[in-house]
Amino acid sequence: MTKIAVLDKAGKKVSDLTLNESVFAIEPNESAMHLMVLSYLAAQRQGTQSTRTRSEVSGGGKKPWRQKGTGRARQGSTRAPQWTHGGIALGPKPREYGLDVNKKVRRLAMRSALSAKVAAGEMIVLDDFGLDAIKTKDVAAVLAAVKADAKTLIVLPEKNDVVYKSARNLEKTNVSLVSTLNVYDILNCNTIVVLKDAVAKIEEVYAS
Repeated sequence: MTKIAVLDKAGKKVSDLTLNESVFAIEPNESAMHLMVLSYLAAQRQGTQSTRTRSEVSGGGKKPWRQKGTGRARQGSTRAPQWTHGGIALGPKPREYGLDVNKKVRRLAMRSALSAKVAAGEMIVLDDFGLDAIKTKDVAAVLAAVKADAKTLIVLPEKNDVVYKSARNLEKTNVSLVSTLNVYDILNCNTIVVLKDAVAKIEEVYAS
């Protein structure tokens, strides 16, 4: 049975929470996590780079000189790749870089990432931020109180503009919803701060 302390915004323990071991206590699968990180980073590439081939550049409709008798190499167009202002040979064209990962591997990677954070003591469960107004210093104070003032990922159960707008100006602090949580963000932070209600939603989605 895996338990984790639930802290209040002052950093004091208020209760214990039993975690679902199929989500937070499995043996991390590094291959699945690696594949998901590659997939995430590949999806960030726009793939809009493009060069024009010889058929797309303007000009070059006339053969620059006759085929034989000039002593020069034969040329069919001034827009061939070897000419200045000619088309580009084998240049990049718009393409999709995304990698397809099947559902079982995606779920395994998420459970592996969460389990790795719990095993390393890098996951903090927070009872509530208790914010009434948008104030960056209040979120900073909470993170400092729970000793999560380094590179931090805050996971919310649902959209909360007060927390999001309060935290967005903090350097190296990101906010994510359970519905948008991904393996890259989990592994790319030093500490993951999860609201208690978000833990229940994560277990509901990823429990096997």
